[in-house]
Amino acid sequence: MPALLTSLALTTLLAAADSQLAYQDPAPQRYNFTARASKIDPRAKEHPEIEFVFAKQGKPSDIENAAVDTRVAPRGKLVIWLMGNSPPLFDRLSQLGFHAIQVHYANGWFGKLANQAPAGDDQFLGRIRLEAATGEDFSTAVSIPKPDGMMERAFQLVTWLAKENPAGRWDYFLTADRTGLRWDRVIMAGSSHGSTTAARFAKHQRVDRVVMFCGPRDQLETWQALPSATPADRFFGFSHVLDGGWSGHHYCRSWELLGLNAFGPIVNVDQVVAPYGNSRSLVTNADVKNDDRRAHSSVVPGGAAVKNAQGEFIHEPVWRYLFTHPVDDVGMPTPADPACPKDLRPKS
Repeated sequence: MPALLTSLALTTLLAAADSQLAYQDPAPQRYNFTARASKIDPRAKEHPEIEFVFAKQGKPSDIENAAVDTRVAPRGKLVIWLMGNSPPLFDRLSQLGFHAIQVHYANGWFGKLANQAPAGDDQFLGRIRLEAATGEDFSTAVSIPKPDGMMERAFQLVTWLAKENPAGRWDYFLTADRTGLRWDRVIMAGSSHGSTTAARFAKHQRVDRVVMFCGPRDQLETWQALPSATPADRFFGFSHVLDGGWSGHHYCRSWELLGLNAFGPIVNVDQVVAPYGNSRSLVTNADVKNDDRRAHSSVVPGGAAVKNAQGEFIHEPVWRYLFTHPVDDVGMPTPADPACPKDLRPKS
C-alpha cells in the first residue's frame, strides 16, 4: 500500500506540474537564442582526436541554438535536435508550441570511426553513440566525459536558458532538484547520423518520443533490436524512397528491428492523407529530380524539401504528424517484409 500511495502521489505531482506550465510573458514573442557550449559550461573541452573542436577556420563551431514562442500555448515538450542548426524546423516547432534546442556534443567520431568496427562486433557504433550521448563509458574506442556528452550539454543549455529567458519557462524541463532534465518530457529528433544517435539513446533512456528523419542506419549493427527503455510505438520515421538508405535496405531493416511494423505498414504520404493509418513508418516519392542526395535531406524542412506550385512545402502535415500524433493511436500490425534482409554484413 505505501508503494501504491507513493506512485499515486508522484503521478499527482507530475500532473500538477504539467498543469502549471503557462507563460506569463508581458511581451509575448518568438525567442531565438544562440550560445557557445564552451561559454555555458567551462568544463567542456575539445577532442581533436575525433575532430571535435570549438572553432574551425577561425569561426566558432560549438554553437548551440534554442527557440520558443510565448505567443503559442505550450505543449510542455522539449525537442532536442541532433544535427546542424535548422531554423525552418525550429520555426515549425515553435509554431506548434514546442521548446526546441540544438546542442553541440562530441559527435565528431563518426567521420573517423564509422568504418572501423572490428570483425564480428555488431555493437561497435552503437556503443560509441551511447557514450557520445550520455558521456558515460560505453566504448573503448572513444573517451567522452560527461560534460561533452549530449545529455549534459542539453542540461547545461536548458539551465542557461532558464536564467536567460524566464518568460520562456525553460525551467519546466529541469528536475525538481535541478540536477538533470525531465526526460519524460523530451522528444529526441535528428536526421541521418543524428536520427541514428537519437534512436540509440532512446533505446537506453526513456523519452517521450523519437522522430527519425532519413534514418536510422548503422546497417551492420543489431542494437536496433535491443530491449528498449522507450516503447516502440514512440518511434516515428520518415524518409524518401530514392534515399540510398532504401536502395541499401538500411531503413527497412532498422525500422523492423525497432519494431515499427507492429504499428502499421510503410505508408507513402503522397498517396495517403494524415493520419497515415496511424503508422510509424512514412515515406515519400516526391519529385527531387532523381537526385538521391537531395532525396536524403528532402524530408526535413529546408532548402531540399519539396514545394508545390504555390511555393508551399508539401510535407507540412507530415512534420506536424511526426511530432504531435498521439502515441496511443497506432496502425494495424503488418508482417515483416521478407524482401528486407536483416543481415547486411559482407559475405566472405
